[in-house]
Amino acid sequence: MTLRFKALPLWGQSIFAILIGMLGAFAQAPFGLVPLILVMMALGFLILSVTLSARNAAYLGFLIGFGYFLVTLHWITSPFQVDAEQHAWMAPFALLFMASGMALFWSLAFGAARFLGPIWTLVVTWPLVELLRAYVFTGFPWASPPQALVDVVVGQGLAWGGPHGMMLGLSLLALLSFKSLTSSKISQFCLGIAMLLLTVLPTPRSDAELTTHTIRLVQPNAAQKDKWNPDKSRVFIDRLLQSTRAGEIPDLVLWPETSVPHLAQNAPRLLEAAGAAGRGAPVALGILRAENTTLFNSMIVLNEAGQITQTYDKHHLVPFGEYIPLRPILSALGMRAMADMFGDGFGRGEGAQVVDFGPLGKALPLICYEAVFAHDVGATPERPNFLMQLTNDAWFGDFAGPKQHLAQAQMRAIEQGLPMARAANTGISAMIDPYGRITDSLGLNEAGYIDARLPMPLSPTFYSKSGDLPIGGLLLLVALMALLRKMTLRRIS
Repeated sequence: MTLRFKALPLWGQSIFAILIGMLGAFAQAPFGLVPLILVMMALGFLILSVTLSARNAAYLGFLIGFGYFLVTLHWITSPFQVDAEQHAWMAPFALLFMASGMALFWSLAFGAARFLGPIWTLVVTWPLVELLRAYVFTGFPWASPPQALVDVVVGQGLAWGGPHGMMLGLSLLALLSFKSLTSSKISQFCLGIAMLLLTVLPTPRSDAELTTHTIRLVQPNAAQKDKWNPDKSRVFIDRLLQSTRAGEIPDLVLWPETSVPHLAQNAPRLLEAAGAAGRGAPVALGILRAENTTLFNSMIVLNEAGQITQTYDKHHLVPFGEYIPLRPILSALGMRAMADMFGDGFGRGEGAQVVDFGPLGKALPLICYEAVFAHDVGATPERPNFLMQLTNDAWFGDFAGPKQHLAQAQMRAIEQGLPMARAANTGISAMIDPYGRITDSLGLNEAGYIDARLPMPLSPTFYSKSGDLPIGGLLLLVALMALLRKMTLRRIS
């Protein structure tokens, strides 16, 4: 197979590289063909093994990444269809821009590995660039290869190494798979097949240990194009209130991100109604609030009288969605944030913080996109008892986007050893146990609520205590050692 690929003309190698990346994308939700992530990465090692220069490796690495991100991020066109007349023309450019931008990181990984020499160095450079992708320009670690592993047993390694430690493990498995599957020895070939099977074994479905507390997750199913429409928003408010006051009284009620289509200070009667509907249970809901001239995407907690007892402001904002980077320059070119309908975009909150819910314990609130960042979730000064995510996945369409966002919520639960309560506007609302397993859920585009028992947290995981520093330090150290080796060999020769 290696010789056949090497014999292809450059255009043939280019098409093959793109198709490899696209194949790997089917490991991610909503497809869930998990072994394909390992197949893609093993074939990545094959391609690297026959490249003749760092430039050639960087080019083919870019094409693998472009194919992969073109498929995994296709949902990114959905927000531009909400106001299609104004924004639809941007959709294909946004997808090409994002797929190309993310592919540049993989290009760097392949080019650096070929520059360093031995094929095994890709085991280090690939997770190293994924680590960079989580931080550079505020980060965008969406669709990282380990994201595909949340429902299989090897995904439990997230509790030890986090996403970047798992990426290192995947890269090592991919190298071993490449070596095994290209070997003429039956024993090594069987070993490669066995490694592929590791990505199939599901996480054991034993019952999670539960607390005595119940959290109500309310899902109004408000289409993004309708939720701010004064003629339609009352329907969604009524759904929220009816779901909150229905049935037995839970211990906590969660409404999704921006579930109230008014500024907090302009909706006192609505907040009173929401608090009263809780019948003594606190109601935590997503809402916009203004402070002087600054607008915040916030979560507030209401008591039975509708008074705001606690507030959390989103601090990790979405570039081009909630603010415009380099605003003076890009605004002059006609680029506007989706949030510009409210003014100049959103202000940043002070950072990760816990919210005290009394008998339920303390929770770390995450608003939408904040659940994508493993290092943000681990940034609180004290460990919470559970995670909670309020999100408006109506922006992400009704296919891949919401399901991939849910997979990232599962990753955060595994990494921290904490349950997560997730309320999503159009779905998928879910209770996730500390092994990343979904114990209760309400599907896409359904209106209603679920009363879910809150699982018990596990002991602090290794990753929750260490964060990214150990794995980042290890990757840099090995990369530097490989560089010193190359420089020493050059001197000798």
